[in-house]
Amino acid sequence: MNLDETTLSGRSHPAQPKARRLRGVDATRGIALIGMMGVHALYTGDLDEGPALWYSVAGGRAAATFAVLAGLGIAFSTGRRRIEPGVRGWATAASLTARALAIAFIGLALGFSDPDIADVILTYYGVLFLLAIPLVFLSTRALAVTGVAIALLMPVVSMPLRVLLPAPRLENPTFAWLFSDPLGLLVEILLTGVYPVLPWTTYLCAGLLLGRLRLSTVRTAWRLLVGGTALAVGAWLVSWLLLRPLGGLEKIAEAGEAAGMSSGAVDYVIDFGPTGNPPTSSWWWLALSSQHSATPFDLLHTTGVAVGLLGLMLLLAHVSNPNYRLALDAFIEPLAAAGSMTLTLYSAHVVFMNSPLDVFDEELSLAIQVLVSVFFALLWRHHVGRGPLESGVTWLSTKARTAVERRA
Repeated sequence: MNLDETTLSGRSHPAQPKARRLRGVDATRGIALIGMMGVHALYTGDLDEGPALWYSVAGGRAAATFAVLAGLGIAFSTGRRRIEPGVRGWATAASLTARALAIAFIGLALGFSDPDIADVILTYYGVLFLLAIPLVFLSTRALAVTGVAIALLMPVVSMPLRVLLPAPRLENPTFAWLFSDPLGLLVEILLTGVYPVLPWTTYLCAGLLLGRLRLSTVRTAWRLLVGGTALAVGAWLVSWLLLRPLGGLEKIAEAGEAAGMSSGAVDYVIDFGPTGNPPTSSWWWLALSSQHSATPFDLLHTTGVAVGLLGLMLLLAHVSNPNYRLALDAFIEPLAAAGSMTLTLYSAHVVFMNSPLDVFDEELSLAIQVLVSVFFALLWRHHVGRGPLESGVTWLSTKARTAVERRA
């Protein structure tokens, strides 16, 4: 999970000065963090009224944006280019491995969270970082082909495989689960869980590609905004055409009834999205673009949203007109501060949501969490710098990289 450009990128050298930081990247992370907080804290809706507005906007898209930015951070750490085999390759692999294990450890420690409150994503992102190791050795063209192939083919391959696999527990990964059933946990993380890592590698490839671009230019920002928006809209539109005019919904309803699903259950999956993967009763389920469905259209749509959002935030950071700059700084700086230490803030959010301290109404609870997170991030970044958990993970990553370099 790209929770911080310095913490999860694998960077072993000191953070760049504030003047050189891509504030738009941090601000995009900040928006994704608030989106995930909202999905956990607010009412998601019901079958009669449909998804709540907040869930319709942020559901699935916030988590996907984190994953795209994970690849972006890794690209920053690798010099925004392909890693060649050799000492540098081994050092990069060691750094990413240490980072992955640290993030997964934090995720397992947060596994006490009630899944009805928060599906903790960190363990999945730890495994995702391990899968990033072979990807950093690919050329830009091979990386693009890999990302597209995973988005289009992995959901198709997943359908018959999941029929043969045990039903997922859909619980948060814990240390107890790791020690009692490590293979079952691995299968759920990779393929059948809430955030299936294998299809989600699409986001990692997209982020690595983005990180190899010149993100500091206005032209690149515009291209990301336009291209990401076109991809998001195009994927949603093709999904809509397949489901509505071409009769996909009727085929899904028929297959659901044959598999013993009630019409309400079918409608719920269509409107709110399945939990990680679509049902296997019909290939037409792959036409969905619903939240957390891990279909080709969901993967492409959410990738487009993440790319377009990043382009927008980069553009806003480039505005120099003094009539707008003050207002934009007041908007971007708090988001960028929160986005620079999202590992710490996300973990604190999960702990708070599962604690007796969260006695507030949903809207008030979210407002308090966002305000406290932003205030803490602004103060901490100004007086200390890197976030608390970010510092620990970066220290481990640096030690692993240095050990390999010295040994070599």
